[in-house]
Amino acid sequence: MALTRSYKHTIAERAQRDPEFAQALLDEAATLFLNGEPEMARIILRDLVNATVGFEELAKETAKPSKSLHRMLSAKGNPSMDNLAAIFAVIRTTLGVDLEVHAVRTH
Repeated sequence: MALTRSYKHTIAERAQRDPEFAQALLDEAATLFLNGEPEMARIILRDLVNATVGFEELAKETAKPSKSLHRMLSAKGNPSMDNLAAIFAVIRTTLGVDLEVHAVRTH
């Protein structure tokens, strides 16, 4: 049976109706960045931006062109730490959450 919907639509709809899911996506993106998987983190952040604040509003909030933000959050994007911090800040504000980081021993 062929897929009839894009997973991006499913993620967007779920993030819009389930704040805990959106928060989990943000947490996962931050964890991936901090653990050396920036490509996947950017993809999750892009999906989260699309599902919540949108790129046009993110552009206004960060004073960066929407096109530049799209590039930054692509699989091959390379956002600066300042831009990444600004993106996380807008998403955190939109979701009404803060991030808390804990180091754990590896197994």
